[in-house]
Amino acid sequence: MIPLCDLKRQYQALKDQFDAAFAEVAAGAHYILGPNVKQLEADVAKLCECRFGVGTANGTDSLHLALRALRIGPGDEVITTPFTFVATTEAIGIVGATPVLVDVDPKTFNLDPAAVEAAITPKTRAILPVHLYGQPCDMDAIMRLAQEHDLHVVEDGAQSLGARYRGRPVGSFGAAGCLSFFPSKNLGAMGDAGMVLSNDEELAGRVEMLRRHGGQVKYYHAELGLNSRLDELQAALLRVKLPYLERWVELRRQHAYRYNTLLADVDEVVCPHELTETGPVVPLGEPPAGDGQLVHAAYHQYTVLVDNRDAVAAHLKEAGVGHAIYYPVPLHLQEVHAGLGYQPGSLPHAEAAAARCLSLPMFPELRPEEIEEVVRVLKEAIVAAK
Repeated sequence: MIPLCDLKRQYQALKDQFDAAFAEVAAGAHYILGPNVKQLEADVAKLCECRFGVGTANGTDSLHLALRALRIGPGDEVITTPFTFVATTEAIGIVGATPVLVDVDPKTFNLDPAAVEAAITPKTRAILPVHLYGQPCDMDAIMRLAQEHDLHVVEDGAQSLGARYRGRPVGSFGAAGCLSFFPSKNLGAMGDAGMVLSNDEELAGRVEMLRRHGGQVKYYHAELGLNSRLDELQAALLRVKLPYLERWVELRRQHAYRYNTLLADVDEVVCPHELTETGPVVPLGEPPAGDGQLVHAAYHQYTVLVDNRDAVAAHLKEAGVGHAIYYPVPLHLQEVHAGLGYQPGSLPHAEAAAARCLSLPMFPELRPEEIEEVVRVLKEAIVAAK
């Protein structure tokens, strides 16, 4: 059995450090917004080249609170992608705004800037790019549009911690960058956790206030907020992992390039593309050193496109190869967004990706021989599915 993601290997490697961190928090008996939360906020903000980090209970709350802090609400429109997890549009809906879904680039699966530009109206207040699977969006184009039309940019970086665009960490471009520390993420907690990044002191202050019932001082509340505090124990465990993140991301990149190389002669498989100055390409060989390239993808997932996807997936399952479909139904065709009026065929690139996408095993501790076995079984599955 080769799992899609094996958290046990990471736990075993760091078990003694986790045990020590847990014991220290328990002995200190400071369980809510304690020293570990404060230090993690500072350390992640520094890593992402932001002035402020505000811990939250989860990634969804990070998006929600960032939009609230920007005073986006009823009557406003937020342009985003249909090819993502529902938390992205959920956060927009929770604040009372309307998600405007536009098509994706068929090679990177990220927001198509041309589609974004065509969707801007007088009601548009923000663009919400999702760095899907750890692949950075075209932030030059997105930031240009935001500047030209006086729009906020809120980055959904739930899958992209450790990724860079032009040498700069994703999450640091917009008014806010929103992170998730869900257990399987590149930096994962042992439960739910999240963070909002920003270089704007006022915005960070509003997020900090809103996350604890809308008040700066205990029992004094300026507006309705929510209870969305990053847990002290989760912060301590994340601090154990944080020094390893750069190495783990590099291992993910090595795994992705190995997959690409092994699949280069398989015409039936479309491998992940990375943005370059001349357009998206499938990178082969070894990942380049340094940050000279346009993007430095973090490969939270390794996702390919295949025909007869469901039959291929069934073969992988039978052979004991972990896999997943992120995401089988794009958001514009989900029941929750039926009221937005989209129909099948409205956003063809997102729909095509949803019909063919298949994520293969990807985690730092994945072994080269396991990747070779995954590729062998995948090739076998493609033949069997014809």
